[in-house]
Amino acid sequence: MNCKTEATTASQLLSPQNVRDLFDSVDAFLFDCDGVIWKGDKLIDGVPQTLEMLRSKGKKLMFVTNNSTKSRRQYAKKFHSLGIAVSEDEIFSSSFAAAMFLKVNDFPREKKVYVIGEDGILEELELAGFTGLGGTEDGKKTAQLKPDTLFEHDKSVGAVVVGLDQYINYYKLQYGTLCIRENPGCLFIATNRDAVGHMTELQEWPGAGCMVAAIRGSTQKEPIVVGKPSTFLMDFLLQKFHITTSKMCMVGDRLDTDILFGQSAGCRTLLVLSGVTTQSTLQDPSNHVCPEYYTSKVSDILEFLGP
Repeated sequence: MNCKTEATTASQLLSPQNVRDLFDSVDAFLFDCDGVIWKGDKLIDGVPQTLEMLRSKGKKLMFVTNNSTKSRRQYAKKFHSLGIAVSEDEIFSSSFAAAMFLKVNDFPREKKVYVIGEDGILEELELAGFTGLGGTEDGKKTAQLKPDTLFEHDKSVGAVVVGLDQYINYYKLQYGTLCIRENPGCLFIATNRDAVGHMTELQEWPGAGCMVAAIRGSTQKEPIVVGKPSTFLMDFLLQKFHITTSKMCMVGDRLDTDILFGQSAGCRTLLVLSGVTTQSTLQDPSNHVCPEYYTSKVSDILEFLGP
């Protein structure tokens, strides 16, 4: 299968000729954020006007991000700071997904959750009624590698959630490893396994995938992944908006998360080349994830639809 040559699977370049077919066939657009809406703290050109147009035409908008460093509240604040009005209810982050996974699976309230990640996960856990430990606070701690020193960990931790963590250190790795290996039934949950991400506008940085890989390596266990491409979040979208997946279009910059997420759920898919994926990657013979459409950036939708 090749996205460039196989007639049945070939990805179409979005154009003024085919944009109307996509636009008219969907009721909701699902957007990834990093590399699609912004890069770092800088908006990608034409995004506000495009989102405004979609809303004016009655399209539902949802924002589904794998970046777990922020909570839905913090994401809404970021959107507002960039001049885009988005409500918390329209945001579905992997930090929220981790908390919801524990909630729907009746995670015991008396159990604690150790977080290798940032404030977004801790805030969502608290909102869901769970006790979180670790996070940025443990980024300042150091492990004591001395003879006769026992590293103590909380035996009541029943889950370890691993997400993007710029404060990751040896202390956190040991704490998370001990919980998973020694606490009976302790869950190992990954917000996502993205290899890299646009943490700043100029370049990509290591993603949550390398933090997850570190714990996977030390525990020899596979994580439960709650972010894209897992369709766990889709259940919440369907429950909230009551729109069939065939009437949704997933717009993202990553083949292995965004596009795969959309395809697995039965959504239409649009890849934008403003983030991680390049056209050469898309059309490489080794790539087997083919979006229905691809284009350079989100605002092409607005430009191609015309006045």
